[in-house]
Amino acid sequence: MVKPKTKVTLIGAALAKPGLDFVYEGNVCTECESCKVRKTCHNLQPGKKYRVAAIRSNTRQDCPVHHEAVVAVDVLEAPIVALIGADMAIANSKISYEFSCPRTTCRSYRLCRPDGIIEGEKYIVGEVLGNAPDVCERGRPLKLVELRPI
Repeated sequence: MVKPKTKVTLIGAALAKPGLDFVYEGNVCTECESCKVRKTCHNLQPGKKYRVAAIRSNTRQDCPVHHEAVVAVDVLEAPIVALIGADMAIANSKISYEFSCPRTTCRSYRLCRPDGIIEGEKYIVGEVLGNAPDVCERGRPLKLVELRPI
């Protein structure tokens, strides 16, 4: 099995724990503009979900945004739990994820539009976890799956 490729980035020292999942939101403050390590902090794709794989030692840097400073970590793209059409829920198949439901009040909305998904990107259906926890308001047969980035 091929080991997933990691990327080095900087995150707040208080957040730096192996296994932590986060969605990178992009550069959200003006303090970063003049920082000498800005390119390392902001080298991820906004909107994608990442998982901290390892913390690098002796990499602490002062940071005006993060209270305790930042540290270097190895991250990889994290799997995402989502609802997809039952006809597409085939383990190890490739899909292009499309947001198709505008019903923001639906109890399943957060699973149909999970954080970390980029609309139109391709994913591999990792594991089929089972049926949707709630009935789809549009009457669609849905399955709960784990999606992995390609």
